[in-house]
Amino acid sequence: MSAYDFVTVDVFTTERFRGNPLAVFPDARGLDDETMQAIAAEFGYSEITFVLPPEDTQNDARVRIFTPTTEIPFAGHPNVGTAYVLGRLPSLFGKPLGRKLRFEELAGLVTIDLRLDGDTVTGATIRAPQALTIGETTVEPALIARCASLSADDIATTTHAPSFVSVGLPFAVAQLSGLDALAAARPNITAFHEAAGRHRQVGADFSLFLYVRSPDNPWTIRARMFAPLDNIMEDPATGSASAALAAFLATLSPEAEAVRTITIEQGVEMGRRSVITIDVVKRDGVVRDVHVSGDCVDVIRGAIAV
Repeated sequence: MSAYDFVTVDVFTTERFRGNPLAVFPDARGLDDETMQAIAAEFGYSEITFVLPPEDTQNDARVRIFTPTTEIPFAGHPNVGTAYVLGRLPSLFGKPLGRKLRFEELAGLVTIDLRLDGDTVTGATIRAPQALTIGETTVEPALIARCASLSADDIATTTHAPSFVSVGLPFAVAQLSGLDALAAARPNITAFHEAAGRHRQVGADFSLFLYVRSPDNPWTIRARMFAPLDNIMEDPATGSASAALAAFLATLSPEAEAVRTITIEQGVEMGRRSVITIDVVKRDGVVRDVHVSGDCVDVIRGAIAV
């Protein structure tokens, strides 16, 4: 029997027991797919990561991301948290680490800049691995309302219809009428199964990202994310969904050239407030770059016997 060290951190926060918890296994050599999945189910976090040597020695690591039920190609808070954990190591797999990291993932190469306070790593900024894609089909507002246990009037469609967007992992995104509707949302498992059945072409279980824009600053957003079909009733912080939404809203915005900083607050209703910063660069009417930034704090160190 072997022991595998792990670290847990809270991501997109500067306070312990806030933000989104993540478990990181900095050296997962020797673990097979089935065991990784079993460990992810045991933790029950929205995601955990397993770090392996890169296939290309120019990169720093191969990072595999698991939810409680499946492996996924990309996610925001696992990348930010994993970079935070690895960035404080003197070396990884015998190679010194710099302030810029490169992770090989199923969605592609993820490049990362460590966030520093002096010489101390406090978090990370990641670049989305794929350009924004917008689904060819939209989702009926009434179906979104059923999924969230809301009325159809709570779904706002002035800016856009509920849509599928992705920068590496697809989400259905829908704007709500206000904070009261956002606070009242509750996942309806039956409706989520209906939505997943009607939109199988998305290629993933139906994950719903609901949001409200501030009337004072439309680039300040409150959000909630539900993915009950993946055993995630609610996620405290969803960097991949936030990045996709930010790129989508920037695409819909009329200006052809813009550099936007978008702040997304999530997890408030769960008592795990998270703050996600998204920087979007738009040139010639097209979003060219999306970066996700956040801070992290340590929580637990331990080992699992396998």
